[in-house]
Amino acid sequence: MSIASTDSTVSPRHTKAPSRLHVVRPSTAPAGTATVPRTVADGLPVPTLGGTVDYANFDHAASTPALVSVKAAVDAALRTYSSVHRGNGFASKVTSAWYEEARAEVGSFVGVRAADTVIFTRNTTDSFNLLARALPRDTTVFVFETEHHSTLLPWGASRTVSLPVPASIEQALDDLTAALQQASTCNRLVVVAGASNVTGELWPLEEIVRIARRHGARVAIDAAQLAPHRPIDIETTGVDYVAFSGHKLYAPFGAGVLAGRADWLDAADPYLRGGGATVRVTATPATPATWTTGAARHEGGSPNVIGAIALAAACAAFSANHSAIEAHEESLLARLRHGLAAVPGIDTWSIFGETHDRVAVVAFTIERLDSSLVSAILSAEHGIGVRDGKFCAHILVDELLEDPWGEVPATAVRISIGLSNTAEHVDRLLGALVELAAHGPQRQYVRTEQGWLPAGDTRELSLPRPW
Repeated sequence: MSIASTDSTVSPRHTKAPSRLHVVRPSTAPAGTATVPRTVADGLPVPTLGGTVDYANFDHAASTPALVSVKAAVDAALRTYSSVHRGNGFASKVTSAWYEEARAEVGSFVGVRAADTVIFTRNTTDSFNLLARALPRDTTVFVFETEHHSTLLPWGASRTVSLPVPASIEQALDDLTAALQQASTCNRLVVVAGASNVTGELWPLEEIVRIARRHGARVAIDAAQLAPHRPIDIETTGVDYVAFSGHKLYAPFGAGVLAGRADWLDAADPYLRGGGATVRVTATPATPATWTTGAARHEGGSPNVIGAIALAAACAAFSANHSAIEAHEESLLARLRHGLAAVPGIDTWSIFGETHDRVAVVAFTIERLDSSLVSAILSAEHGIGVRDGKFCAHILVDELLEDPWGEVPATAVRISIGLSNTAEHVDRLLGALVELAAHGPQRQYVRTEQGWLPAGDTRELSLPRPW
């Protein structure tokens, strides 16, 4: 039975900065041997059509639960939460100190240089929109069409050179070189992901930096998918800017980061005009405000202190445990990829080839099955969470899939492994995919405005409000 995108019902095939105060920091790096940090969502029970199971969360690339250590840091910081840099009370002094210590912790995590700026933002999208606003007017931006929309879209069409999805690393580097050689502007910026959010594949950052330097260009790295899996070092790689999000680094409290060279940022108009970004405000119409330099120039208003502290706590935990985290994820990724390769009807997708180095992210399709139906079945029947669609990287997914069957939307399913996952989760996922690829769903599914739903589903899929 072929399942087309127009079907409304699917039936089963069979039944089956140093502080001057002596205060205790809200978080400390784990002591002793490196371990895999725990999250607050470990062991989460979820309902399936067959009963309650431990949630197998394979959607870490979209957003991550908080680390236990991050929650502890937030709980501690909330007790003394106060205004930052605007008060002389004890709580304000403590909060101000922790906010700047958080900036230093995050800077250390990405290996900033002494003169670099670390700006707290909302997320990666916010970071790149800030940088786009700060670019000199004559800047040309070079970006591959493989990128997430947050990396592809902020710069403006008139000054963006879009490079096609490459078939190999060599083609990518050749295309970048040719584009830079043809550029006529003095200021140039190359923007690229550290790791693809669709396939997990790593980009050759040091080679890209060398090419950019030969042609007078700066380099900005989208590290949203790289930071949760591999170390980042601005100074060693020679990149100019790094952006990433707390909600993908087990600190989902609304903070992100833009870190890098200060000159363009200090010369630009403030990203947010308001309190904290000013040195002096007068009634003079021509020059009503004198703006400060440094991070505060772009952090107008009361900053997200809790988000910054949460992000710093996550960075500290990762810095202390990188080896254990990498070993954990690489073991599960190898188990997953070996299992997927043995399932008839499943195709996995890549930009540079199946053997290319990658973080723990895999995109796949099952022949003639709608990806949104696949994700619905995995959730309802097996308690497994995955992501389906085009992952805010439409051009790349369209290029990779090219509507291979003509019967379903050209979308894929994404598996993204994280700290919450176990070998049992991977084995449960593989078992479910073997069954699904061979026999289809165990239940009848109906397509609704909310997506595919199992017919006659009586599960309670909501919880009481937490407030």
